[in-house]
Amino acid sequence: MSTTNKLTNVYTGKVAHRYGFNTAIDKVEVKGALYLTETGLEGDECAEMRHHGGPERALHQYPLEHYQYWSEKYGDHVKWTAPGMGENISSEGMTEETVCLGDRFQWGEAIIEVSQPRSPCYKLNQRWGVEGFSVDMQEISRCGWLYRVIKPGMVSVDEPLTLIERVPNAMSLKGVCDIFFGDPLNQKGLELLLQQEKLSDSWMSKVKQRLETNEVENWQFRLQGRDRAI
Repeated sequence: MSTTNKLTNVYTGKVAHRYGFNTAIDKVEVKGALYLTETGLEGDECAEMRHHGGPERALHQYPLEHYQYWSEKYGDHVKWTAPGMGENISSEGMTEETVCLGDRFQWGEAIIEVSQPRSPCYKLNQRWGVEGFSVDMQEISRCGWLYRVIKPGMVSVDEPLTLIERVPNAMSLKGVCDIFFGDPLNQKGLELLLQQEKLSDSWMSKVKQRLETNEVENWQFRLQGRDRAI
């Protein structure tokens, strides 16, 4: 069952006022060992805890190879490179198609578990200067993903992610996104997500609400920003 994945870089960031808002999206490379707590890497900050950070969103991983896709789609007028999505972990060879919800990895002394895909937001539009970038990211499920920390400990870029557990009914993160974002009121799909016990509480609550109301929560604020919310 053991699958080892080498990392390309590890990043942390401090809150600063950039792109018109307070954010820690601009992160810097960390070469040495650092401590991973239950809420994230030592020294990594979060500007807004309602939609970011916390125990179920302690770490963000984004595939390095996706940057080539964005460069080809939007052009190289900006430098499409990590950690431009605000990721903590950069990697090659791990994508939303190969990583599953609930996958558990040993990372140095720590153990981390995939809790949900990342929900793209309007801040990415402003970060990259691309109108509708968050919508494009959501539509093709190149969102990256988040982790909860099962066991804190010392970690570093030199320590690989080793898959140590995968749940029997595991869904790929792309499969999760294809339902949650791509077909959000598909009852069979939602019932499938309802069976995913490792899905974060925030996403699970939305799944349950959709099944009860047959309505999708408003995505306008998240994707477009307050001034365009309806």
